[in-house]
Amino acid sequence: MKRAAICAVLLAGAVFSLSAQQITRFAVVDLVKVYSAFFNESRAVREFNERSARIQNEINRLNQELQETKADLVNAQARGDREQALRLESEVNKKTRFIQEYYQTNMADLEAQKARLAQSDAFLSQINNEVRLLAETEGYSMVINKQEGSGILWYSPNVDITNKLIEQLRAKAGR
Repeated sequence: MKRAAICAVLLAGAVFSLSAQQITRFAVVDLVKVYSAFFNESRAVREFNERSARIQNEINRLNQELQETKADLVNAQARGDREQALRLESEVNKKTRFIQEYYQTNMADLEAQKARLAQSDAFLSQINNEVRLLAETEGYSMVINKQEGSGILWYSPNVDITNKLIEQLRAKAGR
């Protein structure tokens, strides 16, 4: 009887200790994939891409003008028209400097805009909110960024919630 009581107490203690412990569940998210799948489709990124294309088209147009002026310079030199050749050479130099400055200025602006887009508080906040909701719904205690997780040696594809996150973001964006 004493033995049965001791066994009952030990069994109750084991059951209590198991129920008191919470199982920790982890998930991983590939934020680069989320960014590529969702953020690149956003209005801000489309506007960035359109601006980038306009700048590239303008650079192409300016380069075409430069090539035409260079061709005129070669023709003037071939004809022996020294005065025209000097004027065109000056124009080629001026256009070349302008294109270089235009390119450098606009590329620096585009890079800064791209960096701002990638670090957009609204986007990051939306991602964080959706990760939190998904983790709470699915019962995960921790979600790790797959790209920054250099300590992750292996994980089961079952804990990768990247596609679920993308689906939720698209659903909320009405896509």
